[in-house]
Amino acid sequence: MEREKLGSRLGFILISAGCAIGCGNVWKFPWMCGQYGGGSFVLIYLICLILLGIPVMTMEFSLGRASGASPVKMYNKLEKPGQKWHIHGYAALFGNICLMAFYTVVCGWMIYYFGKFLTGNNAEIGFKDMIANPVVNVGFLAVTIAVTCGILCFNLQGGLERVTKYMMLILFVLMIVLAVHSAVLPGAKEGLKFYLVPDFSKLTGPVIVGAMNQAFFTLSLGIGTMAIFGSYIGKERSLLGESLNVVILDTFVAVVAGLIIFPACFTFGVEVNAGPSLLFDTMASVFNNIAGGRWWGTLFFLFMVFAALSTVLAVFENILACVRELTGWSRPKGCLVCGIGIFLLALTTALGYSVFSGFVPFAEGSAWLDFWDFLVSTNLLPLGSLTIAVFCCNKRLGWGWEAFKREANAGKGLKVRDWMKPLFAYVVPVAILGLYIYGLATFNWK
Repeated sequence: MEREKLGSRLGFILISAGCAIGCGNVWKFPWMCGQYGGGSFVLIYLICLILLGIPVMTMEFSLGRASGASPVKMYNKLEKPGQKWHIHGYAALFGNICLMAFYTVVCGWMIYYFGKFLTGNNAEIGFKDMIANPVVNVGFLAVTIAVTCGILCFNLQGGLERVTKYMMLILFVLMIVLAVHSAVLPGAKEGLKFYLVPDFSKLTGPVIVGAMNQAFFTLSLGIGTMAIFGSYIGKERSLLGESLNVVILDTFVAVVAGLIIFPACFTFGVEVNAGPSLLFDTMASVFNNIAGGRWWGTLFFLFMVFAALSTVLAVFENILACVRELTGWSRPKGCLVCGIGIFLLALTTALGYSVFSGFVPFAEGSAWLDFWDFLVSTNLLPLGSLTIAVFCCNKRLGWGWEAFKREANAGKGLKVRDWMKPLFAYVVPVAILGLYIYGLATFNWK
């Protein structure tokens, strides 16, 4: 089966950014920021992006481009005879499936809110009522899966690349408009102070662990999602520079999402530590209390739909590529089978607050969404990133620094230098492992 390729560098950057930019930026980042104390969390998050995110993304892109394969096959082409690194390829596929088990449902929530504002039925909208309604959850999950499969049935350039480029460009425009609007709200000064000024008294171990996990979550690192897009590009550009571009776009969206939400929280008296409902309850309250709120709300949740759907498309593409390499299926057949499988698995999350509400995996109030997020964010992303770092930097155990550097530096752009090796080979894995162990030890199990 001939390897598909992306048609342009812009397509590669925007699709990779589209995978990184999503609910992690505009839904999860603000509520984690609210729960972990605002500015101090933002500061550590940015440090984690620079010291951990950019190196791991560069390594993951390199694995994909060097192998020209999906995660389930890429290690087979790069590892030495007898080595077992390819096991991580299957763990990466499992991680993408776990991510889709709740991400598709969250995307459905965005579509539901968008529809409510567009039709003017937004006055009585409420997050708790929505998640407890099985018909709404299952129905909009089905819409998300159907739209995703419909787009990905086409070839790579005609489907994913074309749609993502337009979605991302519109998303950036919508964000800037909404951020300017929030900046003139009465509570903007207090909201921005909470969000942008670090309070070091709130800087604790769990805050640092949360920031690292959020950095990997928002960049979709460690489960092969970036490797798949690396496998779709040529060697015209070096990969450190491309990683930096993706991280800058991703960080821009996350930071601007906070600029939109926190001024609104302080203006309308919404608790910043409300958790997963923060974005929905806060923004619905805002738009229901301002002039022209229906149309501002429609714009905002259209932006949310684009952000969430861009990630669903990218992660689904990764799953599809793995399945097609294992089976030889066509795109349409792979889309149909993967779509049905993901839909059935995601029913756990869709019904987790109603039919399946008896499943409480961790502390009181947790549900299937928290279980899938725990598998992905707390375990598979950091452990996968650790695996990639060791494989790329250790010649005796894996691929080796020189082979990685040669692949990463092919083409024009920023180069990986030898003075960076201590960061890539030692700081990254040691930091990940230490924070991972600490995170498990302090996790709120019950």
